Amino acid sequence: MTQAIAPPLDVDPRLLEILVCPVTHGPLVYDRQVGELISKGARLAYPIRDGVPIMLPEEARALDDGE
Repeated sequence: MTQAIAPPLDVDPRLLEILVCPVTHGPLVYDRQVGELISKGARLAYPIRDGVPIMLPEEARALDDGE
């Protein structure tokens, strides 16, 4: 049995304009494909769950060297 993959949820563009990385206070880049907000300065990827950005450093994923 094959399970359908839900398309990524969109995040309100106005919200994306005001959010900053809680570690560096720098800008974030929205990666719609994986549903994350990327902080290049902190090298962290913050997850978006059910359309809500989880802006806690302990919930973020560390970026690999190639990312």
